[in-house]
Amino acid sequence: MLNDILSRIKFLFKKDKELYSALYNILGFYPNDIHYYKQALMHKSIMHREKGKAVNNERLEFLGDAILDAVVGHIVYDHFPGKREGFLTNTRSKLVQRDTLNKLAREMGINELIVSSGNTGTHNSYLGGNAFEALVGAIYLDKGYEECMKFMKKRILGQLVNIDKVAYKEVNFKSKLIEWGQKNKVSVEFSLLEQKKDDGGSPIFEYQVLIEGVAGGTGKGYSKKESQQLASKSTLERLRKEPQFIEMVFGAKGNRTKMEEEQVMLAPDTKENDDFIIIQEKDIEATPKKSKKNSPKPVLQKENSISEKNDGKDEFDLSDITATPRELTKEEIIAAAENAAWAE
Repeated sequence: MLNDILSRIKFLFKKDKELYSALYNILGFYPNDIHYYKQALMHKSIMHREKGKAVNNERLEFLGDAILDAVVGHIVYDHFPGKREGFLTNTRSKLVQRDTLNKLAREMGINELIVSSGNTGTHNSYLGGNAFEALVGAIYLDKGYEECMKFMKKRILGQLVNIDKVAYKEVNFKSKLIEWGQKNKVSVEFSLLEQKKDDGGSPIFEYQVLIEGVAGGTGKGYSKKESQQLASKSTLERLRKEPQFIEMVFGAKGNRTKMEEEQVMLAPDTKENDDFIIIQEKDIEATPKKSKKNSPKPVLQKENSISEKNDGKDEFDLSDITATPRELTKEEIIAAAENAAWAE
């Protein structure tokens, strides 16, 4: 309490009173060395130099990123006793991911204090999150690790972020990656690199993402789902931050589509040629006469030339050959009846 009163008294006699006041509202305390915080809020587009060296928030951003991982990891470890490494890692990742830090920066008013040229290009959406990390680096250099822990635990996770909701919120990085691949018409595959068991006998899976055959991010977890999610998250981060990786992916896509567009000769026919078989022609025999007496004789019609009437038909087609019985006369019918009567 006494230190807070002394800080307020010193503030009345210091320069940059507006900045001190704004930082107090954001951080919950007054800085000791305002120089760190000024640098944390200075974007590289300003090109400010001191003693011949460029001064911006990039180095503090690097330091703050490392401190955030340690501090948030410590808080998550204490808050979820008994939870496995995979759950703790996933929760920490959600808390320190770029989207979360960007939202915090806007909510806390950090964006309004950033000094930039106003021409920051495509990375404008990262300004807030980068400045947040740089401010954590400034707190560490100005006040130490314990003050960073206090700031994150009480100010951030105590007032602005519900750690339990974040921990159990499902962020489907895999579906986001697949959706991106579908929109850009690139193939996305998941390759199992390794499957083993840890010292406790629990299975561990390691997957790697392949985009158009180009190796992307990897992920290791206690389930296939968890490892693929981590691999997808790593790949998405590479797609956002590594232009060379994107060039490799679309270069591979270009090679594939070029090959698909080329005309391909049809494969040879596998049907075997059977023209070496000689078809034998057979003579058509006349229908034999019946031996029974008085039986009608068959009359062959159109027997003059079968081959002339074939017209492309099978040579064994007998449809042109017919037998029509002759009608009996009245006298022959009576004689046949008498013969039958006498025979009885």
